[in-house]
Amino acid sequence: MEAQVLDTKSVNARVKVTIHLGLETHVAEANKGLISDQLVSVKEQSMNILKDFITKHNIPNDVPDELEEVSSEDDDISPKPPVKKTKKKQ
Repeated sequence: MEAQVLDTKSVNARVKVTIHLGLETHVAEANKGLISDQLVSVKEQSMNILKDFITKHNIPNDVPDELEEVSSEDDDISPKPPVKKTKKKQ
């Protein structure tokens, strides 16, 4: 397999991505170099946009799927140790 390099003057390749995060809209784009280079550039821009959004909105890294329900009854009862099963010799 051989990669074909096209002259960027004859083909105006351009990678553009629009990212919607809540009410905010961000654009990442690249239009110079090979398509693979443009994709790498847009990926880096997108990751920076996402990092800035998370930092700005102070979204925690670990968000529990469900809230743990705590009751006072559970505190009084101590957990039972697991029952060990004995192996039978044959």
